[in-house]
Amino acid sequence: MTTTLVPEGLTPFGGVEANAAWAEEVRRLAKQRDAVLLAHNYQLPEIQDIADHTGDSLALSRIAASSDASTIVFCGVHFMAETAKILAPEKTVLIPDARAGCSLADSITGDQLRAWKAEHPGAVVVSYVNTTAEVKAETDICCTSSNAVDVVAGIPADQEVLFLPDQFLGAHVKRVTGREKMHIWAGECHVHAGINGAELAERAAEEPSADLFIHPECGCATSALYLAGEGAVAPERVKILSTGDMVHEARDTKAKTVLVATEIGMIHQLRKAAPDIDFRAVNDRASCRYMKMITPAALLRCLRDGLDEVHVDVKTASKARASVQRMIEIGQPGGGE
Repeated sequence: MTTTLVPEGLTPFGGVEANAAWAEEVRRLAKQRDAVLLAHNYQLPEIQDIADHTGDSLALSRIAASSDASTIVFCGVHFMAETAKILAPEKTVLIPDARAGCSLADSITGDQLRAWKAEHPGAVVVSYVNTTAEVKAETDICCTSSNAVDVVAGIPADQEVLFLPDQFLGAHVKRVTGREKMHIWAGECHVHAGINGAELAERAAEEPSADLFIHPECGCATSALYLAGEGAVAPERVKILSTGDMVHEARDTKAKTVLVATEIGMIHQLRKAAPDIDFRAVNDRASCRYMKMITPAALLRCLRDGLDEVHVDVKTASKARASVQRMIEIGQPGGGE
């Protein structure tokens, strides 16, 4: 059985006493290091609960930039910690496990984007915030899943647009805006892409009165709209939402049951936001192994030893920061990814 690192002299993490001791030690070390703890919505529940702030990556990065703390501990995947460093270059940014990557962010490199731009000179490059610092530096405007439609709609209609890297979010934006001159990179999040239309239809048939909270990165987003169009699901029950917007919608929905199509870590925040509602994952296997690399042991080790620090070179950070700031200026950021 695997045990989690806890302060010397304590029992392994898992029992109530060890749980409390771990939390106390994390808080002590965070105070000692002058650190603010940020946790993404897809993190393990115990990581979410110990954090000073839990939310989507952009909201957390903005908190990082405005925080008085000298150190940011970002419990998420690597591109998120990079974004925090881009927006707060003077702060020390730590990620509890530098191996925590992202299949979507890895689906396009800076070299690939430069080659794509060369094929479409003059095109406006719109990058989802779920990208590396190098890709953001080659981007004109970043977007989140909640403001991607507004960002693209704000670009003149006769202007070519290169949208990357998520093909499902891109398809959603193109469908809503009716944009013709829009090219979409064929990238995907392996977790969201695995939530398919067939299982969504099956679950919706089992729970005909349930609301559907669908992340636009999901492979089933088009299927949800098809179900609504065919009358299999009431159109007002289909909600295409970012993770941040899911939390807001959870507080407002009148449904007793909500089927959620996104990474399963989101269920914890939704249940905290609306404990009387029965939130169920459309696919309970939709777990990101990279997000789950941020374990209680890794967080404790990070705070004790200052591991792992995230660096972004000054030139890349400056160019990437400009693309993020343009996104914020074009539309209200709302929820993030």
